[in-house]
Amino acid sequence: MKIEKDKVVALSYTLTVDGQIADKATADAPLEYTHGNGMLLPAFEAELEGKSEGDGFAFVLNPENGYGVVDPDMHIALPKAAFSQDGQVREDLLVPGNVIPMVDNNGNLVQGRVLSVDAQNVMMDFNHPMAGKTLHFTGKVESVREASEAEKNGHCCHGKGHCKKHAEGEEHQCCHGEGKDCNCGEDCNCDKK
Repeated sequence: MKIEKDKVVALSYTLTVDGQIADKATADAPLEYTHGNGMLLPAFEAELEGKSEGDGFAFVLNPENGYGVVDPDMHIALPKAAFSQDGQVREDLLVPGNVIPMVDNNGNLVQGRVLSVDAQNVMMDFNHPMAGKTLHFTGKVESVREASEAEKNGHCCHGKGHCKKHAEGEEHQCCHGEGKDCNCGEDCNCDKK
């Protein structure tokens, strides 16, 4: 069976960035996804299109086809007071290089990396951590199978079920941990953090 839209694909792979292994999945614990449903980078899926179980792959994605180029507009100065808890600034968090989860104006969780700190402000980088990086992938197609109806509508809870919000077309990230909005079934982990 060949990789095409609505096929469930399991991959073992190694991602190398700047000569270092940045991510990997083994044959014992492969990455599983439903092809063509926007779960992975479009260019990544395009490289795998038409491959079959047992096929190897090796390809490179430049930043434009990966996580984008570094956008200087994503470097934002925030007042130190934004990092307060119980009236005290969390100085222990404000170390250059630290990644701090934050919420944007739309209520979405975003990751910001501390670039610098001065007396009044914290300069944060909200670019994707892989922005500007060239991605080197090598791996093997471990399996390809037909997707169930739930899988065609998108995985939720790490592939163990199906999320009602996703099926209804709402943008979200796997119920955001809100089990009340999920119909994943008894294997559901949406209400666990």
